[in-house]
Amino acid sequence: MKNGSRLAALGGVVVAGALALSACGSDDNNGGGDKTGATSAAAANIDCAKGAINAAGSSAQKNAIEEWTKVYTSKCSGANINYNPSGSGAGVQAFTSGQVAFAGSDSALKPEEHGPADARCKTGKAIDLPMVPGPIAVVYKLNGVDGLQLSPKTLAGIFAGKITKWNDAAIAKENSGAKLPSSEIKTLHRSDDSGTSDNFTKYLKATAPDVWSFEPGKKWVAPGGQGLKGSDGISTALKQTEGSISYVELSFASNNSLQTAKLQNGAGEYTEISPESASKAVQGAQIVGTGNDLALKLDYATKVAGAYPLVLVTYEIACEKGLPAEQATFVKSFLTYISSPEGQQSLTAQGYAPLPDNIATKVRETVKGLS
Repeated sequence: MKNGSRLAALGGVVVAGALALSACGSDDNNGGGDKTGATSAAAANIDCAKGAINAAGSSAQKNAIEEWTKVYTSKCSGANINYNPSGSGAGVQAFTSGQVAFAGSDSALKPEEHGPADARCKTGKAIDLPMVPGPIAVVYKLNGVDGLQLSPKTLAGIFAGKITKWNDAAIAKENSGAKLPSSEIKTLHRSDDSGTSDNFTKYLKATAPDVWSFEPGKKWVAPGGQGLKGSDGISTALKQTEGSISYVELSFASNNSLQTAKLQNGAGEYTEISPESASKAVQGAQIVGTGNDLALKLDYATKVAGAYPLVLVTYEIACEKGLPAEQATFVKSFLTYISSPEGQQSLTAQGYAPLPDNIATKVRETVKGLS
């Protein structure tokens, strides 16, 4: 079976089309809507809220948010959630300026972002809550070449513009027997500020520092290649461009039946991308945030057997306190559901990985204290 077909099967339940998340009241940028009150939806173990909130940010978690929203709004009459997958950078900016009640970001708040974000929370602090672990797929389109294998050094060389042909000796050495064409490699990257780019470049810097000389960040700074907005933009362009290579979250690779590469981990294994192999990498993450901030440090050079090393964790950036009462009640209700065992278990069907138990427990405890 071809790699793309395997991923399509792995993706499981695919949300057909974009959900109509916005509804009455979503024109209010502060997410006011109706007064929020909690009611019980025992069937889904959701303590429901009514009204409407706006959220924005990470396109990496788009498919997860769509599925969670579908379940939440089906169980909670009168609840509306409008999530704009505008990218991590735009989401943080929208949160800081008070346009959304919470933001999704593929990387924790930077030190320079904390001050403005804290100020937005009035009487509390902005905190990073890890919620959606997801492997980043290295996707490519190369007819006749399935199961491409790449080491960190070779991958860094490709995106740094040092390896420009598909039959380069470095690629050929790692793919014995593959019929590699002599055509040019066409790299695609995110043009918008992206947490996926941030994690991808952190991985390259951590695992191949002698080749990847650029500083990691949400903004792509390496020369060459074509920039495209959002993971949707990358996926669409890659399907139309023979000889291209890029990076998107597993859910986008699965839903679009894209070819994916096996990546070499710290133990020297070339591992296939899957929710299971990603979970093995996330289990070793360390919490480096302070207080209720649960920012994580990932080990991109993991030597855990079977671990897929290129992973990100999407955070929900929220106020521990200080939001208007109706927003605070809704945010707490929704985050309580998505961090619950039920909410986390649904991630695998969308091509993500659930939070490891040690981290999930801390997230649930922190969400319980939001006010």
